[in-house]
Amino acid sequence: MPTAGDIIAELTRRGESVCTVESLTGGLLCAALTDIPGASAVVRGGIVAYTADAKRDVVGVDVQTLEQHGAVSELAAEELARKGRDIFEATWGISTTGVAGPAEQEGQPVGTVFVAVQGPRAATRRLQLSGDREEIRRQTCEVALEMFRQVVEYPGPGVSLQ
Repeated sequence: MPTAGDIIAELTRRGESVCTVESLTGGLLCAALTDIPGASAVVRGGIVAYTADAKRDVVGVDVQTLEQHGAVSELAAEELARKGRDIFEATWGISTTGVAGPAEQEGQPVGTVFVAVQGPRAATRRLQLSGDREEIRRQTCEVALEMFRQVVEYPGPGVSLQ
C-alpha cells in the first residue's frame, strides 16, 4: 500500500502536480496528501463538492451527467477529476464520489463509491465497500491513493482497474 509520502516524493521527482475533488471523503484525501512535508511543491489544491449543486455550480459537472447518471456515478467521478485538474492546472486530478451512509442515495446502496484519476493517463473504479461512514471514507482514501500510484506508474497509454 503506498503512502501519501511515496506519492508526494514521486510527483516531486517528476515535476508533476495533483489536485483533489472530493465528495464523500470530505477533504480527507487532500488532507492525507498535505500532511506530508513538502506537499506544497506538488499539491495544487482541493475542492470539497459535497452536494450535486456544488458539483454542478462550483466544479462544473455537466447538468446532463447529473440528471442522466447521478452524482454517484462513473461519469460524475471522471468529470470531477478532469474539471478539478483544469481548475487547478494540475498534471493529475483525483476525485471521490459515493454513498458513505447511513442511507442510500440516488438509488445507490451505502458503500457504493467511484474513484477517478485524470491526467496523462486515466482510470475510474467502482467500489462496493462495507462498514460504517468512517470506515467507508477511510477505505476510499486508501483505494484512491493505491489507484493513483498504479495509474502514475503504469507505462501504457491507459489503465483499467475495474
